[in-house]
Order: sequence, then C-alpha cells, then structure tokens
Amino acid sequence: MSFFNRRGIFLQKLGPTIVDPNEVLVSMQFALKESSLDGNGSPTESLLDSTIYIASSRDGGQTFSIDNVRDVEGDGNIGETDKVKMLALAKAYADIVNP
Repeated sequence: MSFFNRRGIFLQKLGPTIVDPNEVLVSMQFALKESSLDGNGSPTESLLDSTIYIASSRDGGQTFSIDNVRDVEGDGNIGETDKVKMLALAKAYADIVNP
C-alpha cells in the first residue's frame, strides 16, 4: 500500500509441511489502510475492512480451491469470475520461488 492507494492485498504462502508435502496454502488478506494520529500526535496506520481468504492445494500448488468468496471485482455481485481471479492470484503467488 502506498500514500496514493490505500487498498492492498497481503499474501502469505504456507506449506508444504513434513506432515503433508503436497499441501500448499495461500493466505490472502484484502484490506484498506487508514492513516491517523494517536493521542500523542504520532502518526499511526491501521487496517480497516480486512478480509482473509485461504486458498488450499493438495497437489503441490498446481490447483487451488477456495470457499466463501465475496465480490472482489467491485461489480456488485459475487460470481464465478470473482472466484477464478482469486484462484489465479493464489496460483501465481504459489509459483513464486522466493516471495
């Protein structure tokens, strides 16, 4: 997130683990940043409207699934294209070797 764009997506890749070497999870946190001043006049930043989704893969990151998708396109409806875009984001992030 920057000064000019207060919306952001934080991504975190989890796995594979020793227990399941084929499991890969991608955590996606969609948030809105708010800058303000605390009681001492120091600048602070907080995340508003934060929503976290977990995309899971059982085949080493080749395919992902995700539940409870909301409107991420901003077109007012929750459709299959919202889910496809989030799954593509998870797949792209999982393919990065050193994020």
